[in-house]
Amino acid sequence: MQHLAHVSIETHPVFLLALSFAYVAKTMSGAYMNSMNTQIEKQFNIPASLVGIISGSFEVGNLLLIAFVSYFGAKLHRPRIIALGCTVMAFGCLLISLPHFLMGRYQVETSISSTENSSSSMPLCLASNGQSSIPMEKPSAECEKEPGSLMWVFVLVGNIIRGMGETPIMPLGISYVEDFAKAENSPLYIGCLHTATVIGPLLGFMLGSFCAQLYVDLGLIDLEEVTLTLTDARWVGAWWLGVLICGSVNLLAGMPFWFLPKTLFKEGEESDTEVPHRISETLVQGNGKNQVKQNMYEIAKDFLPFLRALFHNPVYMLFVCITVLQFNAFDGMISFMPKYLEQQFGKSASDAIFLIGIYNLPIICIGYFLGGLLMKKFKTNTIQAAKIAFWISLLEYLIYFAAYFMVCETSPVAGLTVSYEGIEQVSYMETTLLADCNSDCDCTLKVWDPVCGDNGITYVSPCLAGCKGSNGTGKHMVFENCACVAASAFSSRNISAVLGQCDREENCDKMLQYFLILSLVCCFIYSLGATPGYMVLIRSLKPEEKSFGVGIHALAARVLAGIPSPVYFGALIDTTCLKWGTKTCGGEGACRMYDIVTYRWFYLGLPAILRGVSYIPCVLILLILKKQLKSSENILLSDTPMEMQVKEEEMSEQRHS
Repeated sequence: MQHLAHVSIETHPVFLLALSFAYVAKTMSGAYMNSMNTQIEKQFNIPASLVGIISGSFEVGNLLLIAFVSYFGAKLHRPRIIALGCTVMAFGCLLISLPHFLMGRYQVETSISSTENSSSSMPLCLASNGQSSIPMEKPSAECEKEPGSLMWVFVLVGNIIRGMGETPIMPLGISYVEDFAKAENSPLYIGCLHTATVIGPLLGFMLGSFCAQLYVDLGLIDLEEVTLTLTDARWVGAWWLGVLICGSVNLLAGMPFWFLPKTLFKEGEESDTEVPHRISETLVQGNGKNQVKQNMYEIAKDFLPFLRALFHNPVYMLFVCITVLQFNAFDGMISFMPKYLEQQFGKSASDAIFLIGIYNLPIICIGYFLGGLLMKKFKTNTIQAAKIAFWISLLEYLIYFAAYFMVCETSPVAGLTVSYEGIEQVSYMETTLLADCNSDCDCTLKVWDPVCGDNGITYVSPCLAGCKGSNGTGKHMVFENCACVAASAFSSRNISAVLGQCDREENCDKMLQYFLILSLVCCFIYSLGATPGYMVLIRSLKPEEKSFGVGIHALAARVLAGIPSPVYFGALIDTTCLKWGTKTCGGEGACRMYDIVTYRWFYLGLPAILRGVSYIPCVLILLILKKQLKSSENILLSDTPMEMQVKEEEMSEQRHS
């Protein structure tokens, strides 16, 4: 028995390390998938709203299992359930990567030959040219059913499976830690886990940045034949490669849990006495070779009473409301932040992902850790933790509004953001792509083959730029005698154009730096209050309610925030699209160009509204806690539920009076 106790005590740090690695693995996968949203959008040529559905499908997987896993899983062998979850996540990643191997090479939306420079083969301004790789007519039913048109469903289903596998890690892991940790150590352990949830996304974003700069058909095509640049709206990185790496990490993370014990001794307890699990009293345990038998009826009959108790806990329910509102804001922002940096500041997907990871995630890691460390050092009680979380969050919210002033000028694109004379405009109409300089060129209006004129204006295609000749091949191709370049108010002596959009002004890089520094400051301030806020949730629950309560809290966040948020954020972003791509068989594909002013107001404004409303339940929680704990300001955070602390203090006062 003493040997068993000795092993169990030594298992405490092993479990904490294993759980931290599992947190790293699951958050690494999640961050990587979020960073690849724009790559998936362009790979499958789908709108942002559909990408939002794919992103939200992960939460659907959680929704399917989380209530049952949180409740019934707490009665079973929690480490092995966590191990199974990690394995399922690995399988989901494998399924997500399958389309790359099934649908063949990526078909770039272009009418430009990468190897020929003959005018007869180019989409140039030639009378009755009629050359177009994108048919103008309505696509046939046979074409719509071509192989690869629904391959994004694999990503959708794989993401659902990933969500199912991730379900047990947080609620069962947190409850397991809470059961063996001392009260004064619990905030530090939770802070360590929060830190792990930041290291994972950092690795995920770094992996995403690396994969985004590798062409999707890596190893299958000569890169010299690729006419796209990293900043081109049609560039697709090797998104599938990172998914396979994430799957391998998830599989590895689950292995230690297969060998960990079902329960652990409480820290500080005598080693010759096993501490029973608080919420496992309904287990019928056998001796020797008899395996433990579960009385599922006894376990299940308390489900509704537990649920009713949570619904009648005002602090808990208000905290759930706060989480739903703030998660709606953050999930939408995180899902489309790489796209925001691409569109607002003209960065490539690889650069955008890298900058997000480097600027935001390490400082969040520091904030989480310091928050837990300060709570342990100053032995903060519940009401103090709530006040700290509220004021820190409010300070960050006010600083956030400075982002509205960190903007770049709209990139000039003829017929979309400026007229062909260079006069500023914003047009959602295809007819504005035509002008006197290209009216006789018989150009298709569907294709997106941007070229940059010597006048600094981008044209949707060489044909719409009025170009009549070309030199060179591949990325070095130059279009000459461009009538629309010569006709603009900013025309120079040269009337040529080169492949790709024109670069943004130099001031744009400075604005990007200001924006990233602001996001760094906001992330640090907010993360500093995250651990105190989370401890308010934990301490509002009775010991036997913790696992179930954390699970229901996560369930609400996923159902009411994680699933809908990326969808309506994506739908709003789609409404700002100025130029849609075209699928091989015709029809609308992924957006190539946005109205960045409207995009900015939607992207920054919607989270501001959601977070502003969330401070109403924050104030109510402070009022309730002040009323409940007005006579117990010096009671430290402990395993004793908050309501029992108040009663004990009142009884003590009555004895001394």
